[in-house]
Amino acid sequence: MSPLPVDPSLDPTLHYIPRRAVAETLTPNDTQKITLIVAACYVLAIGISSRKLTWMVRRSIFSSVPILEKIIYPFKLLTVGMHEMSHALAGVLTCATVEKITLDPQEGGSTRMRGGIPAITLPAGYLGSSFIGAALIACGFDTNASKVACLILAFFWILTLWWARSSWVAWATIALMAGLIVITWLVAHSVALRFLILFIGVMSCLYAIWDIIDDTLARKVNTSDASEYANLIGCCGSRFWGAFWLIISCVFFAAGILVGIAAFKDDWDTQAARADDFLGGKLLHCIATKQI
Repeated sequence: MSPLPVDPSLDPTLHYIPRRAVAETLTPNDTQKITLIVAACYVLAIGISSRKLTWMVRRSIFSSVPILEKIIYPFKLLTVGMHEMSHALAGVLTCATVEKITLDPQEGGSTRMRGGIPAITLPAGYLGSSFIGAALIACGFDTNASKVACLILAFFWILTLWWARSSWVAWATIALMAGLIVITWLVAHSVALRFLILFIGVMSCLYAIWDIIDDTLARKVNTSDASEYANLIGCCGSRFWGAFWLIISCVFFAAGILVGIAAFKDDWDTQAARADDFLGGKLLHCIATKQI
């Protein structure tokens, strides 16, 4: 005999979430639809300006746009810095001594450390930057969440500057980003800040995905993190680990969007009102516009 169905209302320890509630939670409202459209425009602009993407599709879809490339160039350097910072943070968490982070104007970087667990530190660059990007995408759906994200980013950037204190590229990049954050924080109830954080998140996720494809799948780079990881583990090849990391990065990207849709449902007016009362929003706005 099959057991009788249990009424969740009779047992407070049971929790039942109707499918309709899940669908409603993950259905974007009008404000979120605009955010998604802006994010899609970011993806298109980053793709058009990306030499890596242009190379991968053999120039049959996009051609490089110099103006877009120049505008996005500082953000590319920032994503490289976040990649290297992820290596360094993983090293610290596995008891490594981080000696130096280096960034160069050609969008390259390296992290030098002693000790740690290579099985964790090697994939941390790709996966860490994509995870941070996904978190920023989620925060990009809400103004106050974007403010909190800025404070966390500031802490990470200070760590990066400590490890890359001899790199003028790191100092110039982070100084520019800090200036943009201050300006967008003060403008129009910090709405611009929200879209800046969204852009950095999309950029970080996309470049992690494209780097994995470019370094491990489209062409095999013997010095890539995936090649070193395959040699370390001793099984499968760099393409296998690249594909595995690619799946994880894509899941992070999708999860960032879904979390943003599910967690931040406020409309424009509500976000503006809440932003004015959060982290000195109204006071800083008045100071910036010389109203006090």
